[in-house]
Amino acid sequence: MDTSPLRIGYCLSLSGALASNGNTARLAHQIWQENINANGKLLGRPVELVCLDDQTNPKLVADHYQRLLDVEKVDVVVGGYGDNSVAPAMPLIMERKRFFLGLMALAVNAKFNYPRYFVMIPTGPHPNLALTEGFFQIAGQQNPKPETVAILVADAPFSQSPAQGAKNNLARQGMRVVFEGKYPLSTTDFTPYMEDLKKIDPDVLFLCSYINDSIGLVKATNAVGLSPKLVGGAMIGPQNGVVKAELGSLLNGFVNYDYWLPVPSLMNPQIQSLIATYQSRAAQAGADPLGYYVAPLAYAQLQVLEQAIRAVGSTDDAALSDYTRQATFETVVGNVKFGASGGWEQPRVLTVQFQNIDSNSISEFKKPSTQVVVYPSEIASGRVIYPYPNAKRSPMGMS
Repeated sequence: MDTSPLRIGYCLSLSGALASNGNTARLAHQIWQENINANGKLLGRPVELVCLDDQTNPKLVADHYQRLLDVEKVDVVVGGYGDNSVAPAMPLIMERKRFFLGLMALAVNAKFNYPRYFVMIPTGPHPNLALTEGFFQIAGQQNPKPETVAILVADAPFSQSPAQGAKNNLARQGMRVVFEGKYPLSTTDFTPYMEDLKKIDPDVLFLCSYINDSIGLVKATNAVGLSPKLVGGAMIGPQNGVVKAELGSLLNGFVNYDYWLPVPSLMNPQIQSLIATYQSRAAQAGADPLGYYVAPLAYAQLQVLEQAIRAVGSTDDAALSDYTRQATFETVVGNVKFGASGGWEQPRVLTVQFQNIDSNSISEFKKPSTQVVVYPSEIASGRVIYPYPNAKRSPMGMS
């Protein structure tokens, strides 16, 4: 019987702009590895993770995967955190006919249509629509319904798909776009953009932004006194504990997407244990202090791999792909079944409103009352406070 290590190879952004999310995934993977090796291993073999740092630089990714396959000779490969860690690997993965399970790459397979690709991001078969569906559903449920929407997005490839999805979703709700603008990723002062938007005075302000711009946009919205009825949408950053702590009560009222939060309908003993272990080690690992956004899905990613390997009894790429395509997997984030293009068969994106935040302490964000799931209804943990100026006030009646 083979007792050599079963080696899983991949790259993550452990340095550079996405290091916090990369290190969060890395720590969740290490906790999974420890649990597997302490509980009978995998096919009788100890699991070894071979993780290379792509430095948030997509130009390094293809060479890293070539090294994993040809020099490290890993048994199986998985995909890293986002599009930039996954898309550059795809031509090599396809050429070698490898099974490939990504973490959060939103729409990588729309371009490649590779049948052995699967992804853990819970955006379902229509990711560009799923990300913002809840935001516009919530808007459409208000009375009177908001009518005008301003769209402000980062001038970058990642924002194109959510922005187009937002336009489709707002049109379904009978709303119309009165402003559409882009800002360069190098922008540090968003005050001029907000001053212009204040003159337009839209009912809804839809933002699609990256980590640093999200911080700048939230600060500028508050500083200028912009008060749309609903604000947020597809902002990357407010899911991260470091960003939450920096912004504190400035986040009150913003509505955004997320993938997992510690609300009653999503809790189970296994994920409770994962989050507790993760948070006790996050600071030392340079990871997100909360871990809610990436850690559950990263852990679930390797649970899916583990269950597929156990079921087929090997790391054969064709067998793993065939099994993963038809199986339902039991994970810390619930049951996962994959559908067309390798995404989840059913989307499960959360729409969340920040409420009742009093301070910049990270402990504020461990309270379920500060991040309220308002959509979908079967997961919701509370109601949206509408319009935005009502939610902006802190619970003590202070702004």
